Parts: sequence; structure tokens; C-alpha cells
Amino acid sequence: MVQATTLPRNEGGIKAAVEALSARFGDRLQTGQALREQHGHTTTWIENQAPDAVVFPTSTEEVSQIVTTCAEFGVPVIPFGTGTSLEGHVNAPAGGICVDMMRMDQIRAVHAEDLDVVVQPGVTREQLNTYLRDQGLFFPIDPGANASLGGMVATRASGTNAVRYGTMKDNVLSLEAVMADGTVIRTASRAKKSSAGYDMTRLLVGSEGTLGLITEITLRLQGIPEAIRSARCSFHTVDDACRAVMMVIQYGIPVARIEMLDEMSVRAANQHSGLDLPEGPLLLLEFHGSDAGVVEQADTFAQIAEEFGGFDIAATSTAEERNKLWQARHDMYWACLNLRPGAKGISTDVCVPISRLAECVSTARAKAEELGLIAPMVGHVGDGNFHALLLIDMENAEERAKADEYVGWLNDLAISMEGTCTGEHGIGQGKRPYLRRELGETTRFMAAVKAAMDPDNILNPGKILTDA
Repeated sequence: MVQATTLPRNEGGIKAAVEALSARFGDRLQTGQALREQHGHTTTWIENQAPDAVVFPTSTEEVSQIVTTCAEFGVPVIPFGTGTSLEGHVNAPAGGICVDMMRMDQIRAVHAEDLDVVVQPGVTREQLNTYLRDQGLFFPIDPGANASLGGMVATRASGTNAVRYGTMKDNVLSLEAVMADGTVIRTASRAKKSSAGYDMTRLLVGSEGTLGLITEITLRLQGIPEAIRSARCSFHTVDDACRAVMMVIQYGIPVARIEMLDEMSVRAANQHSGLDLPEGPLLLLEFHGSDAGVVEQADTFAQIAEEFGGFDIAATSTAEERNKLWQARHDMYWACLNLRPGAKGISTDVCVPISRLAECVSTARAKAEELGLIAPMVGHVGDGNFHALLLIDMENAEERAKADEYVGWLNDLAISMEGTCTGEHGIGQGKRPYLRRELGETTRFMAAVKAAMDPDNILNPGKILTDA
């Protein structure tokens, strides 16, 4: 498996920074081992690298004070949200100070007429949508976990609604951030478009805390659709399901969600969520629009699905039935773990052009079978993104080696198909070896940006770039 690189520690600087911040923040700075390990480990297979202290700010000014202190002593700063990332983003390979943003959880302003909202980074997507519901608005990006919006910005998250509403990069209007020297900047206004200078907003979106700490976010909102209709359809093969997806996209049906579960994933969903779906490849879809429009869209999908051998086609506009299906999809990680009790789930993702999706998924399934790996697959297939969850006995060295081989092979496969090694997980520590393979000399200019904005490399070091 990929090993988390240990970077040189600044022992004297860390001690001085912890003392200075402890004097400033009192019991809002904690150094207990359990808490530190919790903040150095998430749902990942990469070894835990705990920070030396965890501090809980409540304002942009306090974040600036933390970063300014760490900059003075040359100490790493690692931002932390809900801890749902998958590629070692919150590990502290050189030690340092973890900045837990979850007490910065205020919804500052809703501008309903302009369809935007201003939030602090600790607000979660579920918290925001609950708050917005009585105003007829919602925020559409849904990565599955109830992630913090700051973390979603930092990792350029997407999820089940991305096929219609885009990813975080499409839904962030402006950011407030603390830079490596403690300076607070605002990247843009609330205007829906701008030609004013470099696009600093998009630069920080997806930067994984390596260029700045996000302290306030202005997001686009959507009106809650008049009608929502879900549909499901089973197929005999993954290839048939993927080809149906390609036709749906090419036909121009404005589908809001289109998810695929392979046979193993459907079996897991049936067992975990009490469903009785046919245990074969499955597509789950959702349509947003008018009452008549969503019925027409679902009917058109059914006609397309039948051309590719789709069967057991069903559609519903009933909220209870829709929510049951989508909750089962969101619970897939835990459901799949039950396929092999005691196993560790190693989740990886890739994304390829839609035209290569069927080939990529089929080849990935065949490779897993060749290596003898249990690897249920699910995907946001409307945009060519899918996930494999390897169920591994971590005490078995041979299985670990096979999993390592598979993850590397899958990343290389996606890159060879003009795709990417990560559609939404991000690079973190786990995918650093593949970034240069994908982007080549572009990474040299990424490193130049990092060096210019963070010359002492204190912002989340050891992430994204192999030499940072």
C-alpha cells in the first residue's frame, strides 16, 4: 500500500507554537493523544499521522492568528472539517497544528433573490439544506457524506447531482481565505461572473488546504424543483447499463442524478437496506422539473433502457420511496463492508470520458476478478466517475499487495483512456504518485504556484505534489 511519507519536524518551532497558541486559546487547544489521532485519520487506509495539537477557532480573525503564529515559528497548519476525506488529506506528516473548523458553523446571509448564500466553512451540506428548505431553495452538491462545506470546497467535491448541477468549482462564487502569512483575502464578489484578474476562487477550490485556509464561502443556490421523480432499472451486464447511460446523456435528457451499482453492490444494498432488487447491475436516476416534465423524462429513459435490455423498470414521485432508494445508495460504503465482515474498505475512484466508461468499468471488474479481489463498484456514471471498494484483510500481506497493485493499475488505466486518477476524492497523499503521470509538466507550474504562495511550505505539507 502507499505509505505516508514522514517529513522533517521542526521540534523547537512546534513546541513554541503550541505554547503560544495555548496561551491564546486556552482549552480550545487540545493535545490529548486520542483527539490528535482522530484528527490525523479518516476513512482511509493510509497510516495515521497525528498533529501535535488541535485548535478550535470560531472566526476568521482567530484563524489568521493561528496561521500568523505558525508562520512565525515555521510550523505546519492542517485544516480539518468533518473528517470524511479518503486520501490522507488531514494527516500531519511533519507534525504541526490541526485547525478544526467545525465551530465556524454560521450561515451568515441568504440572498434569496440572487440565489446565493454566505456560510462559514464548518457548515455541513445537510445543515445548510435544512436551513434553506422553508425558503424554497437548496444547495445541490451531494457527495454522500454529510461533509463540511469548507472541506467540500477544499477537495472540489461533487457527487450524485453533478451530472446536472456540476461540482463545487461550478457552485462557488467567492471565498474568504487566510493565506500562509496570515493575510486575509477575498477572491471575488457576489457577481455571477467577472473578468477581473486571475481566478483566485478556482485556484483555491480543490487546493486541499495547501494554498490557504478557507474561512467563508459564497455559494450558488437552486430553487427546489416543482416535481422530483426517481427511476430504477436493472440490466443483464454492466456494459449494457453503461451504454444506456451514454445514450441518455447523448439524447440530452436533463437527468439530475444517474448512478450505477454493480451486482455485488446491489446484493449489499438488499441485505443492508432491506430491499428486494434484482441482483444485477442497476441504474438509479432522478429527474427534476415540472410534473409533466419529469414523467416525460422518466418515460424516455425507460424506452432507452429497454433498447439495451433493461428490465424491472420502475418510477416514482413518492418522497418516501425515493428517499429509501437514495438512502440505500448513500449507505453503500457500510453496506459493502457487510459483504466481508471484518475487512477494511479501501475506496478509490477514477473518471473517464463517457465514451470510455463501459470499457473502463468492464476492464476494472475483470482485473479485480483476476487478482481474486472482492471489489463492489458504484458510480456517478452520468459524468464518467466510478468507485471501486476493495474489501481487504489488512493482516494478509498478499492481499494488501494485490490491492496496492490494483489501485495503481486502475489509476493508470483511467489516465490511458484520457481520464483522471480522481474524479472527486482528490490527491491528498494517496494519489500523489499519479498526478505527474496524468498532467506531466503541468505539475512543475503547480509547484511554482505553491512555492510563491507558501514559500515556507507550512500549509498542509506533503499533499498533492510529491516534492511539497
